[in-house]
Amino acid sequence: MKIDRIHHVAYRCKDARETVLWYQKMLKMDFVLAIAEDKVPSTKAPDPYMHIFLDAGQGNVLAFFELPTQPEMGRDPNTPEWVQHIAFRVKDRDELLEFRSHLENNGVDVLGVTDHGAFHSVYFFDPNGHRIELACPDPAEEEMLRRLDAVKWEMLEEWSKTKRAPKHAEFLHAREFAH
Repeated sequence: MKIDRIHHVAYRCKDARETVLWYQKMLKMDFVLAIAEDKVPSTKAPDPYMHIFLDAGQGNVLAFFELPTQPEMGRDPNTPEWVQHIAFRVKDRDELLEFRSHLENNGVDVLGVTDHGAFHSVYFFDPNGHRIELACPDPAEEEMLRRLDAVKWEMLEEWSKTKRAPKHAEFLHAREFAH
């Protein structure tokens, strides 16, 4: 028994229409479908919603709920804004830079390119305040991932005991921190 893949990932949005149009324009995602009810099917709670689904490529679906009768959405005040994010892979660095220019030309504030060793990323926020990451592979991605795989359990064990960053994979961000 094993999970096949993610069916969809769902987040809350402020405005379903605005969210669909933004993801279409900024990230070239197709609008797949919409579902709306006055009651929640799983709980039967009276809570009208619009549930939208976007094609995130290769069978991946990003979904959002607009909940007009609920208090305004917020974020966990105890979690830094850089932690919770949605990361999408793009083909290569050229496409990453093309997306960065496209986003910036459309008024989106973009952070990066950040060198994560195995991949490179840019970061920005959607109109709902969700942090988005676009990542492309580094030419040495396979080697870096092999090296990370070799130390993952040692790192996890050390972290679980010390709650301090183990040094087994310092090589990963060496270029980024050298700047």
